[in-house]
Amino acid sequence: MAQYSFKKITVVPTAKDFVDVILSKTQRKTPTVVHKGYKISRIRDFYMRKVKYTQQNFHDRLALVLTEFPVVEDVHPFYGDLMNVLYDRDHYKLALGQLKTAQHLIDNVARDYVRLLKYGDTLYRCKQLKIAALGRMCTIMRRQKQSLEYLEQVRQHLSRLPSIDPLTRTLLICGFPNVGKSSLINKLTRADVEVQPYAFTTKSLYVGHMDYKYLRWQVVDTPGLLDHPLEERNTIEMQAITAMAHLRAAILYVMDVSEQCGHSLEEQLELFDSLKPLFVNKPLLVAVNKVDILRPDDLPDAKKAVLERLRTDAGIEVLAMSTVTEEGVMDVKMKTCDALLAQRIEVKIKGKKVENIVNRLHLAKPKPRDDKERPAFVPPNARVRKRATSAKALGIPLEPEVELPKPSRKLEREIELEMKEDYILDWKKHYLLEHPEEKYDPIPEVYLGKNVADFIDPDIMEKLEQLEREEEMREAAGFYDSDNEEETEEMKDIRETAAKIRKKKRLIVQANREKRRTNRPILGRRVLKRLPPRRSTSVAMETETTVADDDVDDDDQMDTGEERSRIALSRKRKRESSQSRARSVSRVPPRDKSGLSRPELRAKAKKLERIPWREQMKTGRASESDRRIRSSKPKHLFSGKRKMGKTQRR
Repeated sequence: MAQYSFKKITVVPTAKDFVDVILSKTQRKTPTVVHKGYKISRIRDFYMRKVKYTQQNFHDRLALVLTEFPVVEDVHPFYGDLMNVLYDRDHYKLALGQLKTAQHLIDNVARDYVRLLKYGDTLYRCKQLKIAALGRMCTIMRRQKQSLEYLEQVRQHLSRLPSIDPLTRTLLICGFPNVGKSSLINKLTRADVEVQPYAFTTKSLYVGHMDYKYLRWQVVDTPGLLDHPLEERNTIEMQAITAMAHLRAAILYVMDVSEQCGHSLEEQLELFDSLKPLFVNKPLLVAVNKVDILRPDDLPDAKKAVLERLRTDAGIEVLAMSTVTEEGVMDVKMKTCDALLAQRIEVKIKGKKVENIVNRLHLAKPKPRDDKERPAFVPPNARVRKRATSAKALGIPLEPEVELPKPSRKLEREIELEMKEDYILDWKKHYLLEHPEEKYDPIPEVYLGKNVADFIDPDIMEKLEQLEREEEMREAAGFYDSDNEEETEEMKDIRETAAKIRKKKRLIVQANREKRRTNRPILGRRVLKRLPPRRSTSVAMETETTVADDDVDDDDQMDTGEERSRIALSRKRKRESSQSRARSVSRVPPRDKSGLSRPELRAKAKKLERIPWREQMKTGRASESDRRIRSSKPKHLFSGKRKMGKTQRR
């Protein structure tokens, strides 16, 4: 794998969190009620399910950790050596191996105890086997405390590593500390690497990206190197050595010609010679930095000889630049990128795959038809125009005898400038028709690929006049006249009937709603026996509905005095009966006082009624189904073996 996404690795929990999460999940996701009276097979299944569920959770969580962490042998050698430098390959493998062993041990413990649970003969024995199985699993996980903590630190460090693709086009900047490597990457890319006037400011690898020749390039800034043996190099320097050894990149060795970095040109050349084995088969350029302070031409003869020896003996191109004034920075960029592109093309041509591609390529060379030479022909107008353009670009006055040819036709832009506000873009003048005079006809010959003449009726005007005459004859004969009076009388009867139906329906709906009301006071049987018989609200509503219907249907009867007196009498009786019911109900004592004769007993009952609410407010439970655990140490997770006779677990 060329590139590995270390930022997607899941957080590794501590051993305590691991155990607490798994046990809590087992308690929440599996049944929690079992009784002595159950069949023994049901009791065995109950506890076997808990053991298997706990084992599966441990197995899945450990498998997630083992699969997300990279295997050193499976990643690119650059990442493998970088992890060995930063974390020690052996320690890393040991931590993952211990988790793998713990996974196998938990699986074996669960398998053994499930086998024992199959022969459990009592609820107590099955319960003890379940507790022993979960206890052994938790003990195995608690022993992995150091491995889990180490892997979490490795995960945090891996997530902070830059995403480097070892196979893409790469420029690798190396050299002594404080020679201007970080300043150069800041100029070439948008990377914001810290720059300070002291050595070893850069302590890890930094990556920036740039574009050149429509291609994406990555630029890697390495920590500074000192000239001493490989065994004496620290972790910071070994990161740069790993990058130079494994990345397929163009090496840009930066030197400080002003020697402000604290190292002379001879020392910088010695470091270059010691790193030469890492530059084999890679494009190599040397960039002499800080020429704004001291130029290579102003160096003493001894220093010039050092640079000249680098050019002649090694055959390496030496480029001058300054990251402060940006002099020569773009030249260094272009030459380094071109060298890497040429080297990559050369490698591909030498490979085996290029043969299949070359066999498919064919360059056609046309045969001459005769012996006559036909040189390239350039029109004289084009020559004059080209000469005028170059003279204008260089600021040279054009020769007076040279006259520019006028264009053959006027451009639309010129017409627009002449006409100004009166200009209208006219597309119809470019139409190519058989009869040019038809360009501006309102109806075209062809529209949307169809002949318009096929859809035009030549007798359309005569047909329209005939239709108009028919309409006038119908209006004169009274065809459109309507008998409004008869229609109005009929509609009036229909509207009156519909109004009565709607009113009746509204009253029925209102009566049904009164029947379904549930907020009426609920009385006991003894109280209901003492109440006088009364009509329900729905019956009273039906009476009112009947009266209302009579009121709507028989308008003549309402005019008589006898009907009015009958309705008034019924309303009076109804009012008296409701008042008598209210008086009888008010005589009944409230429910909280009906069973207690003395006031002190009532006060005591009120006090006892409030006690359960106080307890519920202390625990903060919403209801019986609330599973929130207030205690930091839940008893069902931390309780040990119970003594004889103790069956209560919580």
